[in-house]
Amino acid sequence: MPIDPVIAARLGSVTDEVSLGEALRDLTARYRMPEVKIEERTIEGPRGPIRIRLYRPIGAGSARRGLLWLHGGGWARGDLDMPEAHAVAAELAAGPGVVVASVEYRLAAENSRYPVPLDDVHASWRWFTDATAELGTDPGRLAIGGCSAGANLAAGAAARARDEAGAVPADLLLVYPFLHFPVPASPDDLTADLVALPGRMRFTAETVLTLTHGYVGRVSDIPAHAMPGNGVVDGLPPTHIVLSEIDELRASGELFARQLRERGVPVTTMLARGMPHGHLNVPPVEEIPEIRRSIDFLVAALG
Repeated sequence: MPIDPVIAARLGSVTDEVSLGEALRDLTARYRMPEVKIEERTIEGPRGPIRIRLYRPIGAGSARRGLLWLHGGGWARGDLDMPEAHAVAAELAAGPGVVVASVEYRLAAENSRYPVPLDDVHASWRWFTDATAELGTDPGRLAIGGCSAGANLAAGAAARARDEAGAVPADLLLVYPFLHFPVPASPDDLTADLVALPGRMRFTAETVLTLTHGYVGRVSDIPAHAMPGNGVVDGLPPTHIVLSEIDELRASGELFARQLRERGVPVTTMLARGMPHGHLNVPPVEEIPEIRRSIDFLVAALG
């Protein structure tokens, strides 16, 4: 399927996934986030304070599912206010009645490359698993997930918890994940649609090199927790993957699903038809139904 026509019509003013949301503002201005309780927290991590934004469903309930959620941005950009952090966290809290903790991990830079962002996520996961009594969550039903680089960090944190005999998540939710270096080749039939995208929405071989070097600091001897698809997948939790159809990173998500199945890890996938990478940076609107379908897939995984 080619790029969604509503998105394709606005690509002339788009430079990246953030400006995609701006180009669709005439549609998304009508979006209203579901009503949830939002609370700002700060926890202590090994590198200093970590900001957490909590999203709680309205109304009383028994011990709920919990989700630690991680935004994307190539490890070097992004924050708690971008739609794939803020709007998605609210949707996932309100839909199935989940307590969501969205993490503002340290971004990769000259002095904070791997494992610094992952250390923040790992510390946040440990806090989340220790805070179940306070948060009203079920310790046996805690999940971790994220988008793009955040999906990488979620899988890396799950692998680290497994390897350190810690609390392994009950589920792993990955949205257009970046899990391998190098990224597997995309199918030839995607070429025409990919070239229509702005350069900063592409994941060419050069872009993958640049992003990996920015996160890890090198492109050789990549640690397994930095690129979880290059490591051992045995013992990872049941995994649910949203793939953007028009996206070079789709090949990484598809290969990861195959790796998991080969090792007996339950996995479900959903292909968001006509969607480019970063499509959850556009809030769900009826004109682009694949965005709502992607969120519904995540809601069902948490149900």
